[in-house]
Amino acid sequence: MSAIDDLPPLREVIATHGLSARKALGQNFLLDLNLTAKIARQAGDLSGSDVLEIGPGPGGLTRGLLSEGARKVLAIEKDARCLPALAEIADRYPGRLQVIEGDALEVDPLAHLTAPIRVAANLPYNVGTELLVRWLTPPDWPPFWQSLTLMFQREVAERIVAQPGSKAYGRLAVLAQWRAEARIVLSLPPGAFTPPPKVSSAVVHLNALPQPKFDADAAVLSSVVAAAFNQRRKMLRAALKGTAPDIEDRLIAAGIKPTDRAEQVPLEAFCALAREVAKG
Repeated sequence: MSAIDDLPPLREVIATHGLSARKALGQNFLLDLNLTAKIARQAGDLSGSDVLEIGPGPGGLTRGLLSEGARKVLAIEKDARCLPALAEIADRYPGRLQVIEGDALEVDPLAHLTAPIRVAANLPYNVGTELLVRWLTPPDWPPFWQSLTLMFQREVAERIVAQPGSKAYGRLAVLAQWRAEARIVLSLPPGAFTPPPKVSSAVVHLNALPQPKFDADAAVLSSVVAAAFNQRRKMLRAALKGTAPDIEDRLIAAGIKPTDRAEQVPLEAFCALAREVAKG
């Protein structure tokens, strides 16, 4: 019996079902159920929410989310080997766990979820950033999710919360902080995982804002920021010369020095520049 429910410990589950982690799937399993329950608590009060989980693996975080009171968990799992272990969890929590076998980049979860919705996941390393960018850049805002509680490599987590002037500051920080409040809530050493990754990990919690912090067209802001950071060593007048023929004038109008580099520009100024570029 485990510390959070009457199902077997995760090491036993992994041994029973032959669930060795696969590098090709970006898998690193968390085996400490007290730790997975702690991560689940970082997502806030789950009792009135559906939770979307990506890459549950043997179900450590899944069990944490359910034991912490999630109304329903929708788990999307690409690795068919994990399905029997997840089925055992579904039996333990009748009607509260739905598992879809598939690729999270291709499955539309919204048909299976009822608002309010939170996302909580130990994201597979190979798709984590792409999924985050998708969740931060939907066509309409507010998004389908109230909050995201996500585990990343520590380096990625630091990029999400980075401030101007730091080496970690880039496109991910701008996109995340424009529409959400983001903070690192938990750090995990490699030894917490099986197999241990080569890097430390961290859990980031993002609360969706009802509206972006500053006015800007999402597509224009995204393209301007991408162009600026794609050549981050260049001055902005050079990095953005393909954005508009009179980019120096637009930079000045936005309150940005044309000789600045992208990492020096705060979020508010990028939004001002996006408004200037959108004028056509």
